[in-house]
Amino acid sequence: MKAIILAGGSGTRLYPLTKAISKQLLPVYDKPMIYYPLSTVLLAGIREILLITNPEYVELYRNLLQDGSQIGVHIQYAVQEIPRGLPDAFIIGEKFINSDKCMLILGDNIFYGQGFSNLLKKAVKLEKGALIFGYYVKDPRAYGVVEFDSNMNVISIEEKPEKPKSNYAIPGIYFFDDKVVELTKTLRPSKRGELEITDLIKKYLELGELKVELFGRGFMWLDMGTFDGLLEASNFVETIQKRQGFYIGCIEEVAYRMGYIDKEQLYKLGYKMRNSEYGRYLMELAGES
Repeated sequence: MKAIILAGGSGTRLYPLTKAISKQLLPVYDKPMIYYPLSTVLLAGIREILLITNPEYVELYRNLLQDGSQIGVHIQYAVQEIPRGLPDAFIIGEKFINSDKCMLILGDNIFYGQGFSNLLKKAVKLEKGALIFGYYVKDPRAYGVVEFDSNMNVISIEEKPEKPKSNYAIPGIYFFDDKVVELTKTLRPSKRGELEITDLIKKYLELGELKVELFGRGFMWLDMGTFDGLLEASNFVETIQKRQGFYIGCIEEVAYRMGYIDKEQLYKLGYKMRNSEYGRYLMELAGES
């Protein structure tokens, strides 16, 4: 399975912060926002990654993440000239996907909770159809909403419904089989002129090939697309890291624990940033080994 991280868009909800920089490069406590979805991809065991962003930001991401070899993965870059919706990522990345299965994750989402790695390991084993997640929220009207029965069979998918049929929002992480490009090409733009991810998911529902997994109580999903969301995410990361001492979204640590790099490589990565707490954390991890 391959992975696409979508880091495009204009980030207008965060103006003026994003007038001169990509939203996904903004700091979330002690690291760039893009580190969090990238760490999720690494945790899933996926090492072939395509990052899609605006043309003016490609070199910024390349300077930050390089080709990924320093953390034992391969990162490619592609451009989305104008916002055309989330499924457009599969059309842009058609050659990259090359008839493989694909994970799509939004560049402004944080996922954190016990058992998350097990859910990801289960998801990447997907052989046929699509897999989405459900996250319980008090007011789901601002999200895509999934309705399902007692046997976890999906009944309906709705985008920002006025009267939601469930309280389960669909977070920005999706898994699709090798039909995803073919099905995306059958989509028509919505009234706002974009391809909608809910329409793509419905295609799989119509085929009877859509599965849903639920995030449990205590699991944290944060969307950092607003000022409040950005602040909430930074405060959350700070609280966990200071209280427990474990870092969230640390791509070098995840790469090391997944076996992509060894302790010597981890130490060298930390040493380059030794004047920061982040760098010293990596060096301490390597020393503990």
